[in-house]
Amino acid sequence: MNKLLSFGFWNTIAGTILRNRILFLSLILIATVFLSMQWEKMRFSYTEANLLPDEHRINLEYKEFLQIFGDEGNLIVIATDDQDLFTPEKFKAWVELTKHLETYDEIDFSIGVHNLQKLEKLENPKRFELINILNQFDQESETSLKEYQSFLFDELPFYEGLVFSKKSQVVQSAVYIKKEIVNEEARKIFVLEKLVPLLEDFRSESGINIYVSGMPYIRTLNSQNIIDEIQWFVAAALFVTSFIFFFFFRSFRATLISMITVVIGVMWSFGFLGLFGYEITVLTAIIPPLIIVIGIPNCIFLINKYQQEIKNHGNQAKSLQRVITKVGNATLMTNITTASGFATFIFTQSELLKEFGVVASVNIIAIFVLSLLIIPIVYSYMPPPKEKHLRHLGKKWIEGFVHWMENTVKNRRVTIYITSVSVLVLSIIGIYTIRISGSLLEDMPQGASFFKDIRFFEEEFGGIMPLEIMVDAKKEKAFSKLATVRKLEKLQELINEESNFSKPISVVDLAKYSKQAYYNHNPKYFQLPTNQEQNFIMPYIKSLSSIQDELVSVVDSTGRYARMTVFMKDVGTEQMDLIEAQLLPQIEKLFPSDRYEVTLTGKALIFQKGTRYLVNNLILSLGLAILLIALFMAWMFRSFKMILISLVPNLLPLLMTAGMMGFLGIPIKPSTILVFSVAFGISVDDTIHFLAKYRQELKQNHWKIRRSVYPALRETAVSMFYTSIVLFFGFSVFMISSFGGTVALGGLVSATLLFAMLSNLLLLPSLLLSLDRSIANKETLKKPQINIIDTEEED
Repeated sequence: MNKLLSFGFWNTIAGTILRNRILFLSLILIATVFLSMQWEKMRFSYTEANLLPDEHRINLEYKEFLQIFGDEGNLIVIATDDQDLFTPEKFKAWVELTKHLETYDEIDFSIGVHNLQKLEKLENPKRFELINILNQFDQESETSLKEYQSFLFDELPFYEGLVFSKKSQVVQSAVYIKKEIVNEEARKIFVLEKLVPLLEDFRSESGINIYVSGMPYIRTLNSQNIIDEIQWFVAAALFVTSFIFFFFFRSFRATLISMITVVIGVMWSFGFLGLFGYEITVLTAIIPPLIIVIGIPNCIFLINKYQQEIKNHGNQAKSLQRVITKVGNATLMTNITTASGFATFIFTQSELLKEFGVVASVNIIAIFVLSLLIIPIVYSYMPPPKEKHLRHLGKKWIEGFVHWMENTVKNRRVTIYITSVSVLVLSIIGIYTIRISGSLLEDMPQGASFFKDIRFFEEEFGGIMPLEIMVDAKKEKAFSKLATVRKLEKLQELINEESNFSKPISVVDLAKYSKQAYYNHNPKYFQLPTNQEQNFIMPYIKSLSSIQDELVSVVDSTGRYARMTVFMKDVGTEQMDLIEAQLLPQIEKLFPSDRYEVTLTGKALIFQKGTRYLVNNLILSLGLAILLIALFMAWMFRSFKMILISLVPNLLPLLMTAGMMGFLGIPIKPSTILVFSVAFGISVDDTIHFLAKYRQELKQNHWKIRRSVYPALRETAVSMFYTSIVLFFGFSVFMISSFGGTVALGGLVSATLLFAMLSNLLLLPSLLLSLDRSIANKETLKKPQINIIDTEEED
């Protein structure tokens, strides 16, 4: 391995690349064409992000629920608070809208004011029949419609929370799409191409203000926003990085070569997604712009070194050879460490994170290979840079910045240490205020109309996030017994006490409605039958064959399992933990675990549990990243003190970012949780570049640390400054997103990398100088055979 990374190895690589330019360009072209052909295999995700392992208990419970009751989360709700709805013209328009929706093949059925049915008690034989309520009223008469409105709100408590909100007289239509398309592309096509245009036309033509929500609707519009933003991210990242690149180098040629390199890298990233058969999710969608942001620093180091060599001796062939031999090795190591930061996600048990880790790490190595091949080969066909292209190397403001850093390290090290310790203390204080958020909606674009509609439904109906409570009585026909149904009623009462939940829907409501129907629809009898009443009401229920489908949706065909559906507000992980802590002991009292099994499940709960799981895996992935870097430093210097010195400047910015999150109220969530592993993997690149040059200087200055630190700082500062600025503004591109999580990710990574640059340029050399006596023995620093920095040409 040592020989693999030696000067001789890289000298051979350089010669091979420059002697076989046509071959390597042809291979790049073939690979690009092949990966472009994989684009057609790319698929977009039509399901929520599941951060839990497939075999996790929560996932297994959810799969069991689906096997018994089928898919949930197939409800779309359309509501209006129009006070003139029950007038002939507007009521007719509302009814026609819902009836039109029922004509679509994607719709299973709907429930609304147009088709509400009531149970009618009949004799000889004893039976209930379902009667359409609206047919009993004159839809052309405003007086009759007002009577229907009064009947609905005052005498049909069964439909409260499902069809209307009595609090502010809001009416809604519940539209159920077919379960088989809930997680398929057909759902997206229906919502975007049929439902949305229909509702827009309805708004403009009827003048009725409507609100639309439901998980299929929200998921579709949200995923479409992700798709739309990918192209803007790529375009913005290219524009910002190319603009900054040109600002630094003042060369259209250098800028164009770099842009071509990263564009090919982006094409490859899409190709790898298709090749691996991975879906485009909210995580994998950020990989293409991420490749641009990470690829540009490679170009900066290579082109900057090439121009420095040209400026020193003017020999183009020698300059290109030295670019590969001197910078190639260090750049390989920096890309490996960056890829390692992402690759740590592979060790989690979450498929979503594994896929992100695989694609990101593979593409980072790919962009390194592309940079190492394209830049030297393309420059070999061009004339050497002119004097105007080299002026940036001696700009006064850059020289002033480098002089300031050198002077600060030389004369104000105590100030640097005091500042670092102060930042550390403040960061620790901030870390203790960080909260964890498992909100499914928090990262969604809060300015979007569908997000405002979500808040409307939370206010009027208690929420739109489905939470399922499944009770297993462990014996068949248990829920045909009144005693068991009464236990469910007590559970409903517990749920109703929680302000974050909607009115529950279960077999209890059907039992109550049957009693009300038996007593000629008197609303005061909307209650469970007594034991005596059950005997003479049950024959009516059994005779009603058309209600069986409704019964199957809340009780399975064996009568062993019952389902209670609750819609909850978008509470976070911590709030949900508190709710569970209050509910579960009371549920245990109602349904002892030796006779019943009660399961809380649903997609919203899975997402929240996934966030908690992700937090635990953050510690694992970040710990692995730190371990990998520490092993690399140990291999490089064979000194425990040097490992600590190299890690401190990279860990301090992470702690500072965590403290900022606490003070700014930014929670730990799936989007922001990536910040630490990503930023650490990238920021350690600066450390490697500095230590690489530092070791070169050590050899030249006979292991004198003070004589080595300042030249290493002067030479690496410009490239580190350039790359850090590009990374800062490159990641800032993510802040144009409409998704709160992506904005936070961009801002936090940008801040972390900026802190890391200052830390590596000020704190790292200060530590080396302050600890020179304890680490300045030749044996400690000379032992390693790895030649990441031993790339000086031999005489």
